[in-house]
Amino acid sequence: MTKTRKRLYEGMYIINSNLSEEARKKALEKITKEIEAKKGKIEKVIDWGKRRLAYEIEKKREGYYYLIYFSIESTLLEQITKEYLLNEDLIRFMTIKAESVPASIDFKPLIKQS
Repeated sequence: MTKTRKRLYEGMYIINSNLSEEARKKALEKITKEIEAKKGKIEKVIDWGKRRLAYEIEKKREGYYYLIYFSIESTLLEQITKEYLLNEDLIRFMTIKAESVPASIDFKPLIKQS
């Protein structure tokens, strides 16, 4: 019998900007509850707020961005992904393995100022 172990993941989620604040909170809660339902643990949720998309997705130009760090058994990640695909409020998502949960996320300027 192979033993599975929990791994740390970083998930980026873009939620429809046309939702009310209450509906947006419920959409985020649906994402986190899906992780917890599979015995995963939410490590950190970072709200990046409403931002303009790089390109139009499903006739939408803006979305609410959330970065979620969570640990879950790697074998259950595919099941969660299938649930995300059924979530109509979720415009896009991406999940990658993470090394650690950062204390804070700071962005450096792209262009050096003289």
